[in-house]
Amino acid sequence: MSERFEAQLAASPMLDWSHSEVAAFTREHHDPAAGAIERAVRLYYAVRDGIRYDPYTSGVTRETLRASAVLEAGRSWCVGKAVLLAACCRGAGIPARLGFADVRNHLSTARLRAIMGTDVFYWHGYAVLHLEGRWVKATPAFNIELCEKFGLLPLDFDGRHDSLYHPFDREGQQHMEYVNERGEFDDPPVEAMLATWKEKYRFAGAAEGRLAEAVEGDFDREVEDETRDGGQGQA
Repeated sequence: MSERFEAQLAASPMLDWSHSEVAAFTREHHDPAAGAIERAVRLYYAVRDGIRYDPYTSGVTRETLRASAVLEAGRSWCVGKAVLLAACCRGAGIPARLGFADVRNHLSTARLRAIMGTDVFYWHGYAVLHLEGRWVKATPAFNIELCEKFGLLPLDFDGRHDSLYHPFDREGQQHMEYVNERGEFDDPPVEAMLATWKEKYRFAGAAEGRLAEAVEGDFDREVEDETRDGGQGQA
């Protein structure tokens, strides 16, 4: 592998792919004898569906966003899941970094939007993987069960095309709108994320990125309540 990918293959305090549990997860979910695309795809689905999406369990800190911490918790939000995927890919010999964008999410829960005071999710995260000579975006945030409950088209990944949120759901209603690209980074820019949260979000603890501490939240129950009897958590 070219030296120009040294930073995108290295273990870091946050993308700690050499951690024993992260290394074991990576070994379990990829075949080192397979090609890079097959390895990346298998790891993508392992993170997408093996780690539940839950915005209430994670803070924006170097500790909670560490790949090993996300794996131990078994649930996280988009950034934590992207960190874990990127770490696993690096451990499997695939150069990886993180991409960020502000998105307008039309299908988050009403309670979450009320806490945040907006339907814009600042610093939404995804992994960016170098495969077949190009960088490809991969978004493992929403697990398959969540997509089915919300009537979303689950994000698939083939290793050759960007995997980004669909603008509409199965019923043609608005789902996700990318409103601002923030760039790509070798590690999560925690300080910049916290500064944006402090400016944009109204809940207590925003400056420290502590959504979980700002409110007692059960995201799974909120989804169940809002999607019961065919309802959907629309803005």
